Amino acid sequence: MNYAFLGAGKMAMAIILGMLRSKLCPPTSITVSSRSSEGLQNLSNAASVRIATTNADAVAQADVVVLCMKPADVPKALESLTGAFDNKLIISVAAGLPIQKLSAMSGHDRIIRAMPNTAAMVGRSATALAGSSATTREDYAAAEGIFEAVGKVFTVPESQIDAITGLSGSGPAFIYLILEALSDGGVAVGLPRKLALELAVETLAGSAEMVSSTAEHPAVLREMVTSPNGTTIAGLAELEKAAVRAAVANAVKAAAHRAQELSR
Repeated sequence: MNYAFLGAGKMAMAIILGMLRSKLCPPTSITVSSRSSEGLQNLSNAASVRIATTNADAVAQADVVVLCMKPADVPKALESLTGAFDNKLIISVAAGLPIQKLSAMSGHDRIIRAMPNTAAMVGRSATALAGSSATTREDYAAAEGIFEAVGKVFTVPESQIDAITGLSGSGPAFIYLILEALSDGGVAVGLPRKLALELAVETLAGSAEMVSSTAEHPAVLREMVTSPNGTTIAGLAELEKAAVRAAVANAVKAAAHRAQELSR
């Protein structure tokens, strides 16, 4: 199977390197085009993929076309390629563009929307896939193969994509803010900055792994750490006083609502 990537940014780089690490295909099966000469050069250096001078050249021999460009650049790119997608699968990583719009712009209906997150760069993305009614089992299998190379894949109805954008698409930024706050707290009580950040990172990673490996609800694991009249309950009381739980949930809702606005 041959792949065309339209766009050569960080997400394209992460996905392509993941595909090659997992031996999904050889570098010669991937062709990339982009307006960014720097991005193309970086990809060529890192992955030895084929470089096309135009989108049309990239798409010509591809079975799967992955849109990895900024959402604002998608309409012009697709409209210039009308008629070039026959017998091909389009996978869009562009946020805020529903399948109906992508189909109208491309004149094509075998389309899957993908919502990965930046953890694809380290092979830990949570990626949601939603396909049009015209997509086949083979199309889903092709998309799953690509994104399983950079993490876990969840197939959902398109109606859930905006909510997933708010949770796992924007979620890494919320986690980074929490990590920064934990680190700042450590510094405030006397820890060196480097040690405080390393401890915060390992604490968060270990806690997430506990939820994943035990399948326990986070509330159950939280209670395991919380001794009567101990240090943890004192800290939790401050978090509840500051309404941190509500603030994080509201951040997800705000991001999801913004994704809905962009979709319109």
